[in-house]
Amino acid sequence: MSILNILSRTKLYWGLIAIFLIGVLGSPISSKGNNIFLSYGNLLDVLRQVSTTGLIATGMTAVIITGGIDLSVGSLMAICTVVCAMLLTVPGVTPAVVLGVPTVAVVALCLGILVTRFVFLNIEKSRAGPQATHAIKLDSVRGLVTPGIIGVILCSLALWFLLPQVGSKFGVLGVLLVAPCVGLLFGALNGFIIVAGRLQPFIVTLAMMVTALGIARLTAGQNNAVLPVYTGSNATADFEMLRSLVFGVIPMPGLFFLGAILIYGAVLRFTPFGRYVYAIGGNEEAARLSGIAAGRVKIATYAMSGLLAGVAAVLYVAQYRQGKPDAGAGLELDAIAAVVIGGTSLMGGRGSLIGTFCGVLIFGLLSNILQLHNINSNLQLVLKGMIIIGTVLVQERNAVDLLFYLRLVFAPLWGGQAHKETTAAKRPSKETPSLNLGGNKK
Repeated sequence: MSILNILSRTKLYWGLIAIFLIGVLGSPISSKGNNIFLSYGNLLDVLRQVSTTGLIATGMTAVIITGGIDLSVGSLMAICTVVCAMLLTVPGVTPAVVLGVPTVAVVALCLGILVTRFVFLNIEKSRAGPQATHAIKLDSVRGLVTPGIIGVILCSLALWFLLPQVGSKFGVLGVLLVAPCVGLLFGALNGFIIVAGRLQPFIVTLAMMVTALGIARLTAGQNNAVLPVYTGSNATADFEMLRSLVFGVIPMPGLFFLGAILIYGAVLRFTPFGRYVYAIGGNEEAARLSGIAAGRVKIATYAMSGLLAGVAAVLYVAQYRQGKPDAGAGLELDAIAAVVIGGTSLMGGRGSLIGTFCGVLIFGLLSNILQLHNINSNLQLVLKGMIIIGTVLVQERNAVDLLFYLRLVFAPLWGGQAHKETTAAKRPSKETPSLNLGGNKK
């Protein structure tokens, strides 16, 4: 393998290293002579700040690999921040309880049924062996009765855990259960409408983005633009653990982000589900003809995207001590940018979560460098946009084509030898014999 091929395959890591070196060499120096960028506190702040975007980008990666897009994740996160903050601070039956508790019951019921059927189907497939030519079917006991019983049991356990908290205020485990389930349900609804209605993901998720924003505002109420959360005062003191340092080393939001990257990355890399995701993104029709349940896989990716948006919402409330109906405004664009910078193709079929991890860090380090140098916030947006375009051109290997096109466009302005060479390249050679396709003789 040539050096150019190695550099091409590892260009993402070189980009991350380059951004890091720029931060180190250009960092301001503290009054004690220390490099501010390299300080442990600053690097921890970077990890803490990118964790929310990173969780959303993790779910977005699988969606984009299938050839889809999810514009609703910011609004889904906003709903979940409102639900989380209201459950933590307001006792009794509130709009958050009305929305959240039944959602958990539905999710637990469906999860019990689907997981049980999945286990029974895989047992039957292992018994039939790889040579089985007929579709695997379950009898009524294993296909309907037993999964239904398991689903009802899980639903009952969830309600048994949540209902006693309605009269007072919810704890940490309660909001960590309710908020992700709310995000999962809305995400699964996205996927179901896309698959059943055969609609473009852009249109469906755009409509969900607007709808979810309205639901978030209705849930919060007209007089509650912000729902403050003060641990130890109007909320349980245990909620503080979600913004603390684990063993004094790594912030809790960063631990959630790294865990999501590792677990979901392993699923995409080593399981049949991951292979199905890449197959659908590469050629969905071929995937269907090969026996892959493309619709179910796509619904699962959108459901996971909503689930991770719900987890990010809980961490947002812990970090900023508030829930807001517009908490995730624009966050979907940051997540998409991080995923694309990480090398995932918007056309589908190509990408990885390790690339998304690097893309999230590049985005976070870049923002940190600009903030350390007190760059105007508007100029920061301009620089970020230019860097995103440049990075995508390099990732898609279109930078050389763009330069060649610019050379053709501006060649007449340059004049001289460059214009002559460009004109000569366009002019047909006199020595080239003409082809007599019509068969007429002269």
